[in-house]
Amino acid sequence: MKQKLLVLTTTFPRWKNDPDPPFVYELARRLTANFDVTVHTPHYTGSATKEMMGEIQVHRFRYFFQSCENLAGSTSILATLRRNKLYYGVLPFFLAAQLFSLFILVKKTRPAVIHAHWLFPQGFFAVLLKSFFDIPVVITAHGADVFGLRHPLIKAIHRFTLGRADRIIAVSSALREKINRDIRPVHVDVIPMGVSSEQFSPAKGASCKEKPGFRNQTILYVGRLSEKKGVEYLIDAMPRVRKEFPDADLLIIGSGELEEDLKARAERLGLHESIIFAGPVPNRELPEYYACSSVFVGPSIRAQGGDTEGFGLTFVEAAMSGCFLIGSDVGGIGDIIEDGKTGFLVPEKDSRAIAGKIIYALKNPDEAKQMVARARKKCIEKFEWRVILEKYAKVLLESTA
Repeated sequence: MKQKLLVLTTTFPRWKNDPDPPFVYELARRLTANFDVTVHTPHYTGSATKEMMGEIQVHRFRYFFQSCENLAGSTSILATLRRNKLYYGVLPFFLAAQLFSLFILVKKTRPAVIHAHWLFPQGFFAVLLKSFFDIPVVITAHGADVFGLRHPLIKAIHRFTLGRADRIIAVSSALREKINRDIRPVHVDVIPMGVSSEQFSPAKGASCKEKPGFRNQTILYVGRLSEKKGVEYLIDAMPRVRKEFPDADLLIIGSGELEEDLKARAERLGLHESIIFAGPVPNRELPEYYACSSVFVGPSIRAQGGDTEGFGLTFVEAAMSGCFLIGSDVGGIGDIIEDGKTGFLVPEKDSRAIAGKIIYALKNPDEAKQMVARARKKCIEKFEWRVILEKYAKVLLESTA
């Protein structure tokens, strides 16, 4: 009989074909080969409170009036709070309901190990419950929980949490360094989330010519339209790119609190026809968009509150799909892009540098092909789900011994 694994997360598919990032689900789905997996996650307006997703039992805890249960979902909790200050009134109910429902679920299911995604609140609540039930706790830090939460009280909670968890995982080496330097020196394993090279492959671009709007110089961005993503600097780079390549288009996939501001920016630059805002795209359709694009750009920055890119999974998806990679030299992006070998790293908030590297890649297709091939090889060797699953299963099984 397989041991029970309880996964705690605020990012999880709310329903079938949810366009939100599915990385926690993908890991949990693969871990069903080793464990009997249950997921504890917040309810969202319109989602089921309890359901089976394949072999995963999903429990979504209620915390407020159903119409207001949107604190975690289409954007991060921090982004929701920044966008609408009224949600600060919902937050205490959210935290209390999460802890109470988690206590009941742990008491009922008695898992062999708890895997908490994000240090706060999931990691903190997991180590509190460890005191009651003596269940080992493994915590994965993803980035926003460390880079974006700098209040002294949160830092104190982080130190408490890190000191009581059985194993700590960070999704990038930069995040591990941040934890050890600024919070508490502890042993941290670096294991990112994974990507399937079968799902994300250059072969998925076979029908590009049939897709309207795709040309030989399509530049792609995929992700939330939030401050730390720095998309305005990519938009500002496009006039220089189009001066050299008049047919170059920028395709922006995703949504977020800055969407209308970014559309207005493109309009002011006279680029409303060459910058396409596609909105959220179902995850099953993303591989084709990647494979039909020439260059992928992730212009992430350090946001005002300190938050930045924990790892940058979209870079791995793009590399496996055959895109040329350009990214800012912030957060965990350097774990994926080796500057000049598997793509280009540029200084944050530097539109001129972004434009220059895009133009260079388009002007030097033979060199770009070699870098793309190296990037794809590296990502398959290091970030393929098969490799990541083996590492996670080892950590989780060792914690139960």
